[in-house]
Amino acid sequence: MIPAATGAICLRMDARNGMGGSLAGLDLRAEIDRLRKERNAVILAHYYQKPELQDLADFVGDSLDLSRKAAETDADVIAFCGVRFMAETAKILSPDKVVVLPDMNAGCSLEDSCPPEQFAAFRAQHPDHIALTYINCSVEVKALSDIIVTSSSAEKILSQIPPEQKIIFGPDRNLGGYLTRTLGREMLLWPGVCIVHEAFSETELLKLRAQHPGAPIAAHPECPPHILDHADYVGSTRGILDFAKSFPGDTLIVATEPHIIHQMEKALPEKNFIGAPGADGNCNCNICPYMALNNMEKLYLALRDLEPRIEIEEGMRLKAKRSLDRMLEMASATVGQGDLGPVPAVGGDPRKGD
Repeated sequence: MIPAATGAICLRMDARNGMGGSLAGLDLRAEIDRLRKERNAVILAHYYQKPELQDLADFVGDSLDLSRKAAETDADVIAFCGVRFMAETAKILSPDKVVVLPDMNAGCSLEDSCPPEQFAAFRAQHPDHIALTYINCSVEVKALSDIIVTSSSAEKILSQIPPEQKIIFGPDRNLGGYLTRTLGREMLLWPGVCIVHEAFSETELLKLRAQHPGAPIAAHPECPPHILDHADYVGSTRGILDFAKSFPGDTLIVATEPHIIHQMEKALPEKNFIGAPGADGNCNCNICPYMALNNMEKLYLALRDLEPRIEIEEGMRLKAKRSLDRMLEMASATVGQGDLGPVPAVGGDPRKGD
């Protein structure tokens, strides 16, 4: 049996809050910049982070793109403003660098929905299936998987798998269902969901579209089908940003975590970007509660103390890296078109480029 989806959020109080004395009066931006230099650190921020974290980061982007960029630098420390599975991916690709996460409680509902022991048992029940697993999962689940995919590489990878090969796709049933509908490829779907993208309301979305006739809707494939059915563009966060830069109109409705709009407004201040509403008619319920745990204070403490630190046992890291490497081998044509990011420069530190 496929286990029931787990959508509950369990956020523990951060034990580090209040430690190290009061931070009142500190110029946090200046202190973070000082520690960045002293630690030889690179700061990464996902598109779903608060604007102040995006604005001070060395790189802003999708999770895998950020981890690959950090691996190419000569930094000794990676401070990842994102969620835990993203920082784990950075450690998988940069085992010799110290990787810190401002708040170790910054998890992910998709990761939570797929406990490694349950995933291993499910795989054992279906030995004739390979596991194609979305990158939004724990390092342990990556190690149990055959191939990792991102939202931009999944179609390219699926096209290379023989049609007779049975597939388990997890942990996101919405992304898996979207791929099934788009490609006509049946897969056994793990029942996980992203609580952020599940929160969008079809009724409120249609009301918003009526208020802005002609405005296209760009949606992430983690959205449920009743949202994707109304989308003019479906793609990764990087893909949505590219669409925002190319669509001919002046208003875009964005159905993903609303902090991505910060990058859109910076690049295109003359255009109007509207976050898709939740059931209450606004976007507040669509802010990721896990991403929201990170802040300037916690980033400062992480760089000061080099804690909380991501540690992965080497055997586990190599197993997880194998599934990531298979994705990169199979999806090279998607590099530069989404989550995989641009082709890396050879022999250089991208922080020192243009």
